[in-house]
Amino acid sequence: MLKDLVRECRSTRRFKQHVPVSRDALVEMVDLARICASGSNKQALKYFVSADPEQNARIFSTLAWAGYLTDWPGPAEGERPAAYIIILGDTTISEGFGVDHGIAAQTIALAAREKGLGTCIMGAIQRPKLQEILNIPSHLQILLVLAIGVPAEKIQLEPVGPDGSIKYYRDENGVHHVPKRSLEEVLIN
Repeated sequence: MLKDLVRECRSTRRFKQHVPVSRDALVEMVDLARICASGSNKQALKYFVSADPEQNARIFSTLAWAGYLTDWPGPAEGERPAAYIIILGDTTISEGFGVDHGIAAQTIALAAREKGLGTCIMGAIQRPKLQEILNIPSHLQILLVLAIGVPAEKIQLEPVGPDGSIKYYRDENGVHHVPKRSLEEVLIN
């Protein structure tokens, strides 16, 4: 069910790096995103997929992980993503991409979850460096990077506590806790 997929679709930051994700699986996820809604139906998004360990290492070097976990530099070797999908905006089609890349990213994340995979949708990217190392043409603007792989961590949703903090954290057992506001708090009528 969709409700279960959404509940299980969390930002994964530690993966079973040794378990490969096939290029075919990545292309299948992109094909789903391709048919999503698009502002003015311009369909200006393009995609770069990687399931190659050497290329993945180059992509990894351009990303920042988990801003609230200030003492954690990101996944260690062996816990890194097995694959990536980079969402690009084609500026020859449109100068603005609205929310198209968000729609595409969430669709890919849900498709990945359905396959038993985890994702982390990332916007903290060294874009010029990534553009250069992957030789991405200048008319393609890097919008988001999705890290993909088999999850190697437990992620637990919980209500926002009495202090009101929405900062995710890890407990002493390495469980990743994600506070979420209540329905009553977000529903205004």
